Amino acid sequence: MTFVQSERDALCSTLLAAGPDAPTLCEGWSTHDLAAHLWVRENDPVGAPGIVVGALAGVTDKRMAETKARWSYRDLVARLTQGPTRWSVFAIPGMDEQANSVEYFIHHEDVRRAGPAPEAPRTLDPQVEESIWKRLRLMGRALFRRSPVGIVLERSDVTGAEPIRAMAGNPTVTLSGTPSELMLYAYGRREVAQVRAIGDAAALAQIEGIDLSL
Repeated sequence: MTFVQSERDALCSTLLAAGPDAPTLCEGWSTHDLAAHLWVRENDPVGAPGIVVGALAGVTDKRMAETKARWSYRDLVARLTQGPTRWSVFAIPGMDEQANSVEYFIHHEDVRRAGPAPEAPRTLDPQVEESIWKRLRLMGRALFRRSPVGIVLERSDVTGAEPIRAMAGNPTVTLSGTPSELMLYAYGRREVAQVRAIGDAAALAQIEGIDLSL
């Protein structure tokens, strides 16, 4: 079983256990909203573009509301468990793994770490961490493009690993953590990510309020 398959199953189990009204780290979204987002993103060619195109966000919101009304929460999660429908672009061989691995990991943690009693970080397979590290190397510049200071990513789980210079600049802040925690930070979940930020006080203050993620 691939990581995206196991993470999809784990997220869906967590969604069912949490119920439809549980909080998430996605501001304003319940678990039901998050499930609808995942369905629309993966299976609705009309609603999906508004996830990345602001002018179409209203269409996405409408399609999410319609999705929530169309199926019960349990039915919706059951459909997510089955993976992309055959007409989805994510059903193209290899696309699910490439496009959904990080998406499902991030959103799984959005449920696990939300609320008054957040769960502790998981220990992921070293091969998964390595895959996420490679993804950070490819995506780092895009994820940290709004940073006003230089950003270096440093692994805390592998001795001697070559750091990633995600953004050139001076002064520089070094972010240290496992690849999975660094990815959470890069996707704007810095308050829950187990990442150590190293740099002078002025540089650290500059990155505190920046809008991260794609």
